[in-house]
Amino acid sequence: MTAVLPTLAVTLSATIALSDLYARRVPNKWLAAALLLAIAATVLPWIGGITPLAWPSLTGFAIGLTAMLPFYAIGWMGAGDVKLFATLGFLLGTRALLPIWVIACLMTGIHAFAILMFRLPRIAYAPGIAMMRQHLYALPLWQRALHARQGRAGQPHAAYLGMATIFVVLHPEWMHWGQP
Repeated sequence: MTAVLPTLAVTLSATIALSDLYARRVPNKWLAAALLLAIAATVLPWIGGITPLAWPSLTGFAIGLTAMLPFYAIGWMGAGDVKLFATLGFLLGTRALLPIWVIACLMTGIHAFAILMFRLPRIAYAPGIAMMRQHLYALPLWQRALHARQGRAGQPHAAYLGMATIFVVLHPEWMHWGQP
Protein backbone atom coordinates (compact mmCIF):
# COMPACT_ATOMS: atom_id res chain seq x y z
CA MET A 1 0.00 0.00 0.00
CA THR A 2 1.43 3.36 -0.90
CA ALA A 3 1.58 6.24 1.52
CA VAL A 4 -1.40 8.05 -0.04
CA LEU A 5 -4.14 6.02 1.61
CA PRO A 6 -2.58 5.84 5.10
CA THR A 7 -1.91 9.58 4.94
CA LEU A 8 -5.53 10.15 3.98
CA ALA A 9 -6.63 7.90 6.85
CA VAL A 10 -4.49 9.85 9.36
CA THR A 11 -5.76 13.21 8.08
CA LEU A 12 -9.37 12.04 8.23
CA SER A 13 -8.84 10.50 11.68
CA ALA A 14 -7.32 13.66 13.14
CA THR A 15 -10.13 15.89 11.90
CA ILE A 16 -12.83 13.42 12.97
CA ALA A 17 -11.25 13.05 16.42
CA LEU A 18 -11.32 16.79 16.97
CA SER A 19 -14.88 17.09 15.67
CA ASP A 20 -16.14 14.22 17.81
CA LEU A 21 -14.44 15.48 20.96
CA TYR A 22 -15.75 19.00 20.44
CA ALA A 23 -19.23 18.54 18.95
CA ARG A 24 -19.89 14.77 19.03
CA ARG A 25 -20.20 14.90 15.22
CA VAL A 26 -18.78 12.77 12.42
CA PRO A 27 -19.56 14.78 9.26
CA ASN A 28 -20.72 12.63 6.36
CA LYS A 29 -19.11 15.10 3.94
CA TRP A 30 -15.68 14.31 5.34
CA LEU A 31 -16.21 10.56 5.04
CA ALA A 32 -17.53 10.86 1.47
CA ALA A 33 -14.62 13.12 0.52
CA ALA A 34 -12.11 10.61 1.90
CA LEU A 35 -13.73 7.77 -0.04
CA LEU A 36 -13.78 9.81 -3.26
CA LEU A 37 -10.16 10.92 -2.80
CA ALA A 38 -9.11 7.32 -2.20
CA ILE A 39 -10.85 6.18 -5.37
CA ALA A 40 -9.39 9.10 -7.35
CA ALA A 41 -5.89 8.38 -6.01
CA THR A 42 -6.12 4.84 -7.34
CA VAL A 43 -7.89 5.49 -10.65
CA LEU A 44 -6.25 8.69 -11.95
CA PRO A 45 -2.67 7.35 -12.16
CA TRP A 46 -3.98 4.30 -14.01
CA ILE A 47 -5.77 6.49 -16.58
CA GLY A 48 -2.57 8.51 -17.10
CA GLY A 49 -0.53 5.39 -17.82
CA ILE A 50 1.29 5.46 -14.48
CA THR A 51 1.42 2.34 -12.34
CA PRO A 52 -1.80 2.39 -10.31
CA LEU A 53 -1.88 2.37 -6.54
CA ALA A 54 -3.23 -0.64 -4.72
CA TRP A 55 -7.02 -0.54 -4.73
CA PRO A 56 -8.64 0.45 -1.50
CA SER A 57 -10.24 -2.46 0.24
CA LEU A 58 -13.90 -3.05 -0.54
CA THR A 59 -13.64 -6.06 1.77
CA GLY A 60 -12.34 -3.79 4.54
CA PHE A 61 -15.29 -1.46 3.97
CA ALA A 62 -17.80 -4.33 4.11
CA ILE A 63 -16.25 -5.89 7.21
CA GLY A 64 -16.00 -2.52 8.98
CA LEU A 65 -19.63 -1.78 8.22
CA THR A 66 -21.06 -5.17 9.16
CA ALA A 67 -18.93 -5.51 12.30
CA MET A 68 -20.28 -2.27 13.78
CA LEU A 69 -23.89 -2.35 12.56
CA PRO A 70 -25.13 -4.58 15.41
CA PHE A 71 -23.79 -2.09 17.97
CA TYR A 72 -25.61 0.72 16.16
CA ALA A 73 -28.79 -1.37 15.99
CA ILE A 74 -28.88 -1.85 19.77
CA GLY A 75 -28.05 1.81 20.42
CA TRP A 76 -24.52 1.38 21.76
CA MET A 77 -22.90 3.31 18.93
CA GLY A 78 -23.74 6.21 16.64
CA ALA A 79 -24.07 5.92 12.89
CA GLY A 80 -21.01 8.14 12.43
CA ASP A 81 -18.87 5.64 14.33
CA VAL A 82 -20.04 2.85 12.03
CA LYS A 83 -19.44 4.86 8.85
CA LEU A 84 -16.00 5.97 10.04
CA PHE A 85 -14.97 2.38 10.81
CA ALA A 86 -16.14 1.26 7.37
CA THR A 87 -14.24 4.12 5.73
CA LEU A 88 -11.09 3.22 7.65
CA GLY A 89 -11.50 -0.37 6.46
CA PHE A 90 -11.70 0.93 2.89
CA LEU A 91 -8.59 3.09 3.29
CA LEU A 92 -6.39 0.72 5.29
CA GLY A 93 -7.75 -2.75 4.54
CA THR A 94 -8.97 -5.51 6.77
CA ARG A 95 -5.67 -6.03 8.61
CA ALA A 96 -5.93 -2.63 10.29
CA LEU A 97 -9.47 -3.07 11.59
CA LEU A 98 -8.86 -5.42 14.52
CA PRO A 99 -6.08 -3.41 16.20
CA ILE A 100 -7.96 -0.13 15.60
CA TRP A 101 -11.12 -1.62 17.09
CA VAL A 102 -9.36 -3.08 20.15
CA ILE A 103 -7.41 0.10 20.94
CA ALA A 104 -10.45 2.35 20.44
CA CYS A 105 -12.67 0.14 22.60
CA LEU A 106 -10.08 0.16 25.40
CA MET A 107 -9.89 3.94 25.24
CA THR A 108 -13.68 4.27 25.25
CA GLY A 109 -13.88 1.87 28.19
CA ILE A 110 -11.34 3.88 30.17
CA HIS A 111 -13.32 7.05 29.41
CA ALA A 112 -16.57 5.42 30.54
CA PHE A 113 -14.92 4.13 33.72
CA ALA A 114 -13.57 7.59 34.53
CA ILE A 115 -17.01 9.13 34.07
CA LEU A 116 -18.59 6.52 36.32
CA MET A 117 -15.94 7.07 38.98
CA PHE A 118 -16.48 10.83 38.96
CA ARG A 119 -20.22 10.29 39.37
CA LEU A 120 -19.82 8.33 42.58
CA PRO A 121 -21.03 10.57 45.44
CA ARG A 122 -17.82 10.13 47.45
CA ILE A 123 -15.66 11.26 44.55
CA ALA A 124 -17.97 13.66 42.72
CA TYR A 125 -18.43 15.85 45.77
CA ALA A 126 -14.86 15.77 47.02
CA PRO A 127 -13.70 19.38 47.40
CA GLY A 128 -11.00 19.23 44.71
CA ILE A 129 -13.19 17.43 42.18
CA ALA A 130 -16.17 19.72 42.77
CA MET A 131 -13.98 22.81 42.34
CA MET A 132 -12.38 21.36 39.20
CA ARG A 133 -15.83 20.61 37.76
CA GLN A 134 -17.02 24.17 38.48
CA HIS A 135 -13.97 25.66 36.76
CA LEU A 136 -14.34 23.34 33.78
CA TYR A 137 -18.02 24.12 33.30
CA ALA A 138 -17.29 27.86 33.49
CA LEU A 139 -14.72 27.80 30.67
CA PRO A 140 -15.94 29.49 27.47
CA LEU A 141 -14.54 26.60 25.39
CA TRP A 142 -16.58 24.11 27.42
CA GLN A 143 -19.72 26.21 26.98
CA ARG A 144 -19.13 26.46 23.19
CA ALA A 145 -18.60 22.70 23.01
CA LEU A 146 -21.85 22.04 24.88
CA HIS A 147 -23.65 24.39 22.50
CA ALA A 148 -22.05 22.70 19.46
CA ARG A 149 -23.13 19.27 20.73
CA GLN A 150 -26.80 20.34 20.65
CA GLY A 151 -27.65 17.90 23.40
CA ARG A 152 -25.76 14.96 21.87
CA ALA A 153 -24.19 12.91 24.62
CA GLY A 154 -22.28 9.67 24.81
CA GLN A 155 -18.72 8.57 24.44
CA PRO A 156 -16.61 10.07 21.64
CA HIS A 157 -15.91 6.62 20.17
CA ALA A 158 -15.15 8.05 16.71
CA ALA A 159 -12.44 10.19 18.31
CA TYR A 160 -10.92 7.07 19.83
CA LEU A 161 -11.19 5.24 16.50
CA GLY A 162 -9.31 8.16 14.98
CA MET A 163 -6.60 8.15 17.64
CA ALA A 164 -6.22 4.38 17.32
CA THR A 165 -5.95 4.73 13.54
CA ILE A 166 -3.16 7.27 13.85
CA PHE A 167 -1.32 4.92 16.23
CA VAL A 168 -1.74 1.89 13.94
CA VAL A 169 -0.62 3.79 10.83
CA LEU A 170 2.45 5.10 12.67
CA HIS A 171 3.16 1.57 13.96
CA PRO A 172 2.32 -0.68 10.97
CA GLU A 173 3.53 -3.79 12.79
CA TRP A 174 0.23 -3.59 14.73
CA MET A 175 -1.64 -4.32 11.49
CA HIS A 176 -0.38 -7.88 11.78
CA TRP A 177 -1.37 -8.24 15.44
CA GLY A 178 -3.49 -11.29 16.10
CA GLN A 179 -2.78 -12.71 12.64
CA PRO A 180 -0.52 -15.61 11.75
